[in-house]
Amino acid sequence: MYGYNLLVSFGWRKFYPARTEMRNILAKLGDKNPIIKGTIAQGIAGVNTILDPKQVIKDLYTMYNQEPTVFFHTLKWVPIDYWTSSDLESMARGVITLRDKIAKGEKWMMVVEKRRYTQYHKTEIIKHLAEYIDEKVDLRNPDKIVRIEIIGNNAGISVLKPYEVFSVSKAHHQQLFTSIWKD
Repeated sequence: MYGYNLLVSFGWRKFYPARTEMRNILAKLGDKNPIIKGTIAQGIAGVNTILDPKQVIKDLYTMYNQEPTVFFHTLKWVPIDYWTSSDLESMARGVITLRDKIAKGEKWMMVVEKRRYTQYHKTEIIKHLAEYIDEKVDLRNPDKIVRIEIIGNNAGISVLKPYEVFSVSKAHHQQLFTSIWKD
Protein backbone atom coordinates (compact mmCIF):
# COMPACT_ATOMS: atom_id res chain seq x y z
CA MET A 1 0.00 0.00 0.00
CA TYR A 2 2.80 2.39 0.82
CA GLY A 3 3.65 4.74 -2.01
CA TYR A 4 0.15 5.20 -3.41
CA ASN A 5 -0.88 8.84 -3.39
CA LEU A 6 -4.46 8.18 -4.54
CA LEU A 7 -7.10 5.60 -3.67
CA VAL A 8 -9.76 5.11 -6.32
CA SER A 9 -13.00 3.22 -5.79
CA PHE A 10 -14.90 1.46 -8.56
CA GLY A 11 -17.66 -1.12 -8.97
CA TRP A 12 -16.95 -4.60 -7.65
CA ARG A 13 -15.38 -6.94 -10.19
CA LYS A 14 -14.66 -3.99 -12.51
CA PHE A 15 -10.93 -3.59 -11.81
CA TYR A 16 -9.70 -3.99 -15.40
CA PRO A 17 -12.10 -1.52 -17.05
CA ALA A 18 -11.65 0.86 -14.08
CA ARG A 19 -7.85 0.61 -14.41
CA THR A 20 -8.11 1.47 -18.11
CA GLU A 21 -10.32 4.44 -17.23
CA MET A 22 -7.84 5.63 -14.56
CA ARG A 23 -4.94 5.34 -17.02
CA ASN A 24 -6.83 7.27 -19.70
CA ILE A 25 -7.85 10.02 -17.29
CA LEU A 26 -4.38 10.39 -15.80
CA ALA A 27 -2.82 10.37 -19.29
CA LYS A 28 -5.09 13.29 -20.25
CA LEU A 29 -3.84 15.08 -17.14
CA GLY A 30 -0.17 14.42 -17.97
CA ASP A 31 0.85 11.10 -16.38
CA LYS A 32 1.34 8.48 -19.09
CA ASN A 33 2.60 5.76 -16.72
CA PRO A 34 0.78 5.74 -13.38
CA ILE A 35 1.15 2.65 -11.20
CA ILE A 36 -2.29 1.17 -10.51
CA LYS A 37 -2.78 -1.91 -8.36
CA GLY A 38 -5.77 -3.62 -6.83
CA THR A 39 -5.89 -3.77 -3.03
CA ILE A 40 -7.15 -6.46 -0.66
CA ALA A 41 -10.38 -4.45 -0.49
CA GLN A 42 -12.70 -5.31 -3.36
CA GLY A 43 -13.44 -2.18 -5.41
CA ILE A 44 -10.43 -0.10 -4.27
CA ALA A 45 -7.25 0.54 -6.26
CA GLY A 46 -4.04 2.17 -5.12
CA VAL A 47 -2.60 4.66 -7.60
CA ASN A 48 0.84 6.23 -7.67
CA THR A 49 0.94 9.20 -10.01
CA ILE A 50 3.69 11.72 -10.68
CA LEU A 51 1.00 14.42 -10.59
CA ASP A 52 0.01 16.37 -7.48
CA PRO A 53 -2.96 14.31 -6.21
CA LYS A 54 -4.86 17.37 -4.95
CA GLN A 55 -4.46 19.07 -8.34
CA VAL A 56 -5.70 15.83 -9.93
CA ILE A 57 -8.90 16.15 -7.88
CA LYS A 58 -9.41 19.73 -9.04
CA ASP A 59 -8.79 18.65 -12.64
CA LEU A 60 -11.25 15.75 -12.30
CA TYR A 61 -14.07 18.15 -11.39
CA THR A 62 -13.19 20.30 -14.42
CA MET A 63 -13.03 17.21 -16.63
CA TYR A 64 -16.37 15.97 -15.29
CA ASN A 65 -18.04 19.31 -16.06
CA GLN A 66 -16.73 19.17 -19.64
CA GLU A 67 -17.09 15.45 -20.33
CA PRO A 68 -18.99 13.51 -17.62
CA THR A 69 -19.11 10.28 -19.65
CA VAL A 70 -15.35 9.84 -19.11
CA PHE A 71 -16.27 8.56 -15.63
CA PHE A 72 -18.02 5.27 -16.26
CA HIS A 73 -16.25 2.86 -13.89
CA THR A 74 -14.49 4.99 -11.28
CA LEU A 75 -16.59 6.37 -8.44
CA LYS A 76 -14.37 8.21 -5.96
CA TRP A 77 -10.77 9.50 -5.98
CA VAL A 78 -9.09 10.24 -2.63
CA PRO A 79 -5.61 11.80 -2.19
CA ILE A 80 -3.37 10.17 0.44
CA ASP A 81 -0.70 12.22 2.24
CA TYR A 82 0.81 9.58 4.53
CA TRP A 83 0.81 5.77 4.86
CA THR A 84 1.29 3.86 8.08
CA SER A 85 0.22 0.67 9.84
CA SER A 86 -3.39 0.50 11.01
CA ASP A 87 -2.69 0.07 14.72
CA LEU A 88 -3.77 3.05 16.85
CA GLU A 89 -0.25 4.12 17.81
CA SER A 90 0.97 4.22 14.21
CA MET A 91 -2.13 6.12 13.07
CA ALA A 92 -1.61 8.57 15.96
CA ARG A 93 1.96 9.21 14.77
CA GLY A 94 0.57 9.85 11.28
CA VAL A 95 -1.98 12.34 12.61
CA ILE A 96 0.76 14.08 14.62
CA THR A 97 2.91 14.28 11.45
CA LEU A 98 0.08 15.90 9.46
CA ARG A 99 -1.71 18.00 12.09
CA ASP A 100 0.21 21.16 11.13
CA LYS A 101 -1.77 21.16 7.87
CA ILE A 102 -4.66 22.41 10.02
CA ALA A 103 -3.83 26.06 10.60
CA LYS A 104 -4.43 27.89 13.86
CA GLY A 105 -8.12 28.77 14.06
CA GLU A 106 -9.24 26.36 11.33
CA LYS A 107 -12.16 24.05 12.12
CA TRP A 108 -11.84 20.37 11.28
CA MET A 109 -13.56 17.00 11.35
CA MET A 110 -12.40 13.40 10.97
CA VAL A 111 -13.70 10.76 8.56
CA VAL A 112 -12.71 7.12 8.96
CA GLU A 113 -13.29 4.53 6.22
CA LYS A 114 -12.51 0.92 7.12
CA ARG A 115 -12.16 -2.01 4.76
CA ARG A 116 -11.09 -5.50 5.79
CA TYR A 117 -10.41 -4.18 9.29
CA THR A 118 -12.28 -5.17 12.44
CA GLN A 119 -9.83 -4.31 15.22
CA TYR A 120 -11.52 -1.06 16.30
CA HIS A 121 -14.86 0.64 15.72
CA LYS A 122 -14.80 3.96 13.83
CA THR A 123 -15.81 5.89 16.94
CA GLU A 124 -12.93 4.38 18.95
CA ILE A 125 -10.47 5.38 16.23
CA ILE A 126 -11.82 8.93 16.01
CA LYS A 127 -11.87 9.36 19.80
CA HIS A 128 -8.26 8.21 20.08
CA LEU A 129 -6.86 10.19 17.14
CA ALA A 130 -8.80 13.42 17.78
CA GLU A 131 -6.84 13.92 21.00
CA TYR A 132 -3.81 14.90 18.93
CA ILE A 133 -5.42 17.90 17.22
CA ASP A 134 -5.98 21.04 19.28
CA GLU A 135 -8.16 23.03 16.91
CA LYS A 136 -11.95 23.25 17.12
CA VAL A 137 -14.11 20.47 15.62
CA ASP A 138 -16.95 21.40 13.23
CA LEU A 139 -18.93 18.48 11.82
CA ARG A 140 -21.09 20.66 9.54
CA ASN A 141 -18.72 23.14 7.94
CA PRO A 142 -15.07 22.18 8.53
CA ASP A 143 -12.16 23.98 6.92
CA LYS A 144 -10.20 20.71 6.84
CA ILE A 145 -11.03 17.02 6.95
CA VAL A 146 -8.66 14.51 8.50
CA ARG A 147 -9.40 11.42 6.44
CA ILE A 148 -8.27 7.97 7.57
CA GLU A 149 -8.54 5.23 4.92
CA ILE A 150 -7.90 1.86 6.55
CA ILE A 151 -7.36 -1.16 4.32
CA GLY A 152 -6.40 -4.19 6.37
CA ASN A 153 -3.05 -3.58 8.07
CA ASN A 154 -2.46 -0.25 6.30
CA ALA A 155 -3.85 3.22 6.90
CA GLY A 156 -3.69 6.15 4.50
CA ILE A 157 -4.06 9.51 6.22
CA SER A 158 -4.84 12.84 4.57
CA VAL A 159 -5.66 16.36 5.61
CA LEU A 160 -7.95 17.72 2.93
CA LYS A 161 -10.16 20.68 2.17
CA PRO A 162 -13.81 19.55 1.83
CA TYR A 163 -13.67 19.64 -2.00
CA GLU A 164 -10.40 17.68 -2.29
CA VAL A 165 -12.11 14.31 -2.76
CA PHE A 166 -13.63 13.65 -6.17
CA SER A 167 -16.90 11.76 -6.13
CA VAL A 168 -18.84 11.17 -9.36
CA SER A 169 -22.18 11.33 -7.52
CA LYS A 170 -21.17 14.55 -5.73
CA ALA A 171 -19.97 16.08 -9.01
CA HIS A 172 -23.23 15.05 -10.69
CA HIS A 173 -25.32 16.67 -7.95
CA GLN A 174 -23.23 19.84 -8.03
CA GLN A 175 -23.56 20.00 -11.81
CA LEU A 176 -27.31 19.36 -11.60
CA PHE A 177 -27.71 22.00 -8.88
CA THR A 178 -25.69 24.54 -10.88
CA SER A 179 -27.72 23.90 -14.04
CA ILE A 180 -31.03 24.29 -12.18
CA TRP A 181 -30.03 27.75 -10.99
CA LYS A 182 -28.79 28.82 -14.45
CA ASP A 183 -32.26 28.33 -15.96
